Amino acid sequence: MKAITIFTPTFNREKTLKRLYDSLCSQSNPDFKWIIVDDGSGDNTSAQVAKWIDEGKIEIQYHYQKNKGKLAAQILALDYIDTELFTCIDSDDYMPDAGVEKIIKFWKANKKANSAGIIGLDAYEDGSVAGEHLPDIKESTYSDLVDHYKIKGDKKYIFDTEKYKKYLPYPYFENEIFHEVSWIFPLIDQEYKFLLSNDIYCIIEYQQDGLSNGLYKRYKESPNSFIEYRKMKMKYGINKKVVLKNSVHYISSCLFAKKWNFFKGSPNKTYTLIAIPFGILLNVYINYKVKQNTHRIKQGKLI
Repeated sequence: MKAITIFTPTFNREKTLKRLYDSLCSQSNPDFKWIIVDDGSGDNTSAQVAKWIDEGKIEIQYHYQKNKGKLAAQILALDYIDTELFTCIDSDDYMPDAGVEKIIKFWKANKKANSAGIIGLDAYEDGSVAGEHLPDIKESTYSDLVDHYKIKGDKKYIFDTEKYKKYLPYPYFENEIFHEVSWIFPLIDQEYKFLLSNDIYCIIEYQQDGLSNGLYKRYKESPNSFIEYRKMKMKYGINKKVVLKNSVHYISSCLFAKKWNFFKGSPNKTYTLIAIPFGILLNVYINYKVKQNTHRIKQGKLI
């Protein structure tokens, strides 16, 4: 069995997927397999991947589904992931030549019984780190990293597969496509910590039509998913400020979902009451930003 699975969800990324494939073929350590979930692409992705499978340079599994979004692709991939570790490398990103080697070496040297995986760095092609470096500590929960140390920018998450699967299934809504995959982190945080590494494991490039754009649209079009995420943060928030912030977002998402009883299902009714006027204002603001961005897209501008 391989040591790690590289999982890639893809949708009409035939051109950028080739760059990722080339980077995986160049890995200094081939102890990995690549699972591709094609999320309903209409381009030549399937034929291209079939060619790569025939080449036999690396182990590839290809799965196709109708367009359901990244979380649905990940849920499908998890049925086939049987390696000790897995990580997601998006179809418009790629790995440095020693990426897999560094991950496996770091994991073997530092893993403990309470290790949920590794959090490492993403970087741009010019070598600059996305956001900022991780703090000079050996391990942390995800929540402490983002809410206490306030680390900004995308990071690369490598998961211990067995520990990750303990907290499945994800809440999933068939009529929503932009699910919040971070829902699982507060649960992992209750038992485990991530090892922190300031090595670069992934080179990223944002696409105009990628998930990194259109965040306000995601809030509006997938409110039930964000409700579940905000409930997790309200329940397990590391301080009152985090709980209040997510209570405000919870109210806004309830309004988008037309769930008028804010207290039903809320894990913190006191903060829910306090957050109502601020959540209404946030909902108005998000609606404004969605309309503004829609107008900019029609004019051919970036979001």
